[in-house]
Amino acid sequence: MTYQSSAAEEPKDNLINANRARRTVLVLAFSQAISMTGASIVMLVTALAGAYLAPDVRLATLPLAIQFVATMCATFPAALWMKKVGRRVGFTFGQIVGVCGGLTGFYALIEGSFGLLIIAAALLGTHNAFWGFYRFAAAEAALPENKAKAISLVMAGGILSAVMGPEIAKATRDLFSPSLFAGCYAAIAALSVFTAFFMQTAALKKPAPKTKAAPADERPLAEIMGQPRFIVAAISAMAGYGVMILVMSATPLSMVAFGFEFDDAAFVIQWHALAMFGPSFFTGSLIKKFGVLRIIFFGIVLNIVGMASNLAGTELINFWFGLVALGLGWNFMFIGGTALLTETYRQSEQEKAQGANDFLVFATISVATFSSGALQNGFGWAAVNGAATVPLTAALIAILWLTAQQRRSIP
Repeated sequence: MTYQSSAAEEPKDNLINANRARRTVLVLAFSQAISMTGASIVMLVTALAGAYLAPDVRLATLPLAIQFVATMCATFPAALWMKKVGRRVGFTFGQIVGVCGGLTGFYALIEGSFGLLIIAAALLGTHNAFWGFYRFAAAEAALPENKAKAISLVMAGGILSAVMGPEIAKATRDLFSPSLFAGCYAAIAALSVFTAFFMQTAALKKPAPKTKAAPADERPLAEIMGQPRFIVAAISAMAGYGVMILVMSATPLSMVAFGFEFDDAAFVIQWHALAMFGPSFFTGSLIKKFGVLRIIFFGIVLNIVGMASNLAGTELINFWFGLVALGLGWNFMFIGGTALLTETYRQSEQEKAQGANDFLVFATISVATFSSGALQNGFGWAAVNGAATVPLTAALIAILWLTAQQRRSIP
């Protein structure tokens, strides 16, 4: 009798778990949207604010580069700390750091201090390191067969950021005139406050039970990272994100140099962000249908198409089409890389594997961001796009290598 009662309750328990997983993924998707709205504001205005405050125009993208260096440095500690304190504490702390970063940036523009802008960038970079794990938290919350879709849905939250980020930037740019862009940083602080409170409604992973020794099935990090799938997953995410940042960071500077207005740059970045996140509603399904390596390969092709458009001319249509293709390429390469990464670690290894992957990604982004300003100001828009061929070639070689290995392993 007891067995029958338990069996009858099992479908109900499964339904509750499925509903809880769905709700958590949706909360994470919306939180991602708000966080990325702040990030899109930063990407649009930081180089321009840097040029406004920097003692030398060649340092215009230095705050943005510092932001990504801070993300790189904070990623691994953030992952390990959240293993101890849980996702909720970690994500809430990350949003508090975002509030501090936004307020510091606001004060930097009010006071005209380039040094304070760099400090703000470091704080916002640390903030980004924490919410960058939303996609992994979604994979943890989702049912096993829905991991790729959960990651994809959370990344789709960026669609709201694509619409709202540039609009908020335009609305707040002159809010504290003559201190240009101060209002943009105040908006970032407000968005972080909202997300900190909203995040409390998610059923997030709790801290792991304390043990004196590592679980018996936990492998050394070097062994995890030495797997062919981990290598390709990391290279895909590194190349996709690196190329996107390299070109996108230089776009507002290049467009202004070619005589376009700030609103024109905002328009292009807005469409770029829509292209980055719009496909996320179906990227997970495409991965399931065609396989992750084919999707990453298609992302590489789209990046090449974007570069070709950027090199073909300097009309608004060239910038628009190039950045749209770049956004689509990023989506397939980054989400594909993330989905592939989840196949390379066990549950006891996930924090250090995720932290190592994101460390590599943000190390690449840091180099790309600083290189972007140097290339744009030193050699021009064509050099920025030409440099993108290096990471894309590395990603293509990695895909072909893993494909060949998989074919050899088939009996």
